[in-house]
Amino acid sequence: MTHTKTDTEAILHSVLDRWKAGVDHHEPQRVAALFTEDAIFQGLHPYSVGPQGVADYYASQPLGLSAEYRVQESRRLTDDLVLGYLKVDFSFTDRPTLTVSLCVLLKRSDDDWRIDHYQVSRLE
Repeated sequence: MTHTKTDTEAILHSVLDRWKAGVDHHEPQRVAALFTEDAIFQGLHPYSVGPQGVADYYASQPLGLSAEYRVQESRRLTDDLVLGYLKVDFSFTDRPTLTVSLCVLLKRSDDDWRIDHYQVSRLE
């Protein structure tokens, strides 16, 4: 099956728009539901595996946190795997915006896509 860049980015946006909404509304369980059961999650704190670690991470974030992302690169690795490399601006109510690089690996399960790997880097 042939995949276009547009198709691949549409998949990324379909998941990441829901991720952004959960982050912006401080709904950690909503964010965690976007991850696979064995997802590797690496925010700016020690890594975790699975949705509960994701929920705990986002529950610890301050109220008023919001995210704006831009897809820098995308690849359709297989029919069931999409790689995305993004820049994300995390805005806070009481401190400067934090810009990070984010790499996500999305995996299709049933008829939905979930995040199987999430890794944030701070590049100076």
